[in-house]
Amino acid sequence: MTTSPAVSVKPPGRAQTRAARHARGRWTGWGFLSPFMIVFALVFLAPIAYSIYLSLFRSQLVGGTVFVGLDNYVAAFSDAAFWEGFVRVALFLVVQVPIMLCISLIAALAIDSGRLYGRDFFRIGIFLPYAVPAVVAAFMWGFMYGERFGLVGNLEDLLGIALPELLSPDLVLASIGNIVTWEFAGYNMLIFYSALRVIPTSLYEAAAIDGASQFRVIRAIKLPAIRGSLVVATIFSIIGSFQLFNEPSIMQSLAPNAITTSFTPNLYAYNLAFSGQQLNYSATVAIIMGVITMVIAYVVQLRGMRKAD
Repeated sequence: MTTSPAVSVKPPGRAQTRAARHARGRWTGWGFLSPFMIVFALVFLAPIAYSIYLSLFRSQLVGGTVFVGLDNYVAAFSDAAFWEGFVRVALFLVVQVPIMLCISLIAALAIDSGRLYGRDFFRIGIFLPYAVPAVVAAFMWGFMYGERFGLVGNLEDLLGIALPELLSPDLVLASIGNIVTWEFAGYNMLIFYSALRVIPTSLYEAAAIDGASQFRVIRAIKLPAIRGSLVVATIFSIIGSFQLFNEPSIMQSLAPNAITTSFTPNLYAYNLAFSGQQLNYSATVAIIMGVITMVIAYVVQLRGMRKAD
């Protein structure tokens, strides 16, 4: 009786075991990411996709909703009301953002210097307006600006002089800029101050040995160290400027002659959708502003990071 030779079964090699382990780890990673990806798709990607879909149609009295392709975009680029609002927020961005960031930077440098008496109180005091809701801040400042019912009117009666009308068409944008600066200067100050606190003390010790002045320390050590934070704060401020909506929307009832329905692109899109029942054209305006904001913020980020390198 002959017996067949025993067949030896080779255990899986190390390469196969490593590949199987890597595959399991990869799917485990996707499992951890899946809750975020689902929420991200539902609250971010889906609304954008639906807005793009809406912008390709137009509702008409005769024929109902019809597909028009890019006609809404062509109409938006030739819409004087849209461009008037866009130029207004661009002017707001160019003037208000540098002023606000300079105030925030000076406050952060003063608090970080250690020479400011009661710096904890000032840090909290400067940041506190950020905790005030935008609606409350707009109403509060709007009533202070009023000539017939606010602080400006009371000062005129007390001093017997005529003060500038802060809710006039010529000054209302500057008045809104003051509100936004008051709200967000503390927020940006905290970003700068946090970046200043992580600068190695050895740099300050080396500067002291070399006999560097405070202005030399700020220029050679502090400002280069917080350049990344400056870029981040600038990007956030650019996005916020192009999204300007709360303050003019709230103050429109206080200054109806100065703040029109197309005062900013976001306010224009809102009024188109909810007052004019032009959902498709409103989605078009929103998509255009989103793309413009994304491009400008991306360019600022690239230039800021390149300088940082």
